[in-house]
Amino acid sequence: MARSLVIKVTAGADAPERCNQAFNVAAAALASGVPVSLWLTGESSWFALPGRAAEFDLPHAAPLADLLGAVLAAGRVTLCTQCAARRGITVDDVIDGVRIAGAPTFVEEATAEGVQALVY
Repeated sequence: MARSLVIKVTAGADAPERCNQAFNVAAAALASGVPVSLWLTGESSWFALPGRAAEFDLPHAAPLADLLGAVLAAGRVTLCTQCAARRGITVDDVIDGVRIAGAPTFVEEATAEGVQALVY
């Protein structure tokens, strides 16, 4: 069985380098043929909303909107249920292709056979 990645990103504009690393690793893995499930939690939850990734700026880094687009095109993006609720984000607010799911789904994905989970 091929390995896949479940990447949980907890950082947003509050920790831009850590945030960008998570998206960068997700996009690089997908480009290498590795299946990826990217979870937006904590401050990264805001990137589930249209236009928010385009507002993110980190010098010498790939644009976050491009990285998110790559993950949406070839992987899975999930917004944490509780994180969305705390920010008043609903399923009607998110970018097409982003799903909202909770801890049981994350645990199921992260503990599946052949999965490596990374947390940023």
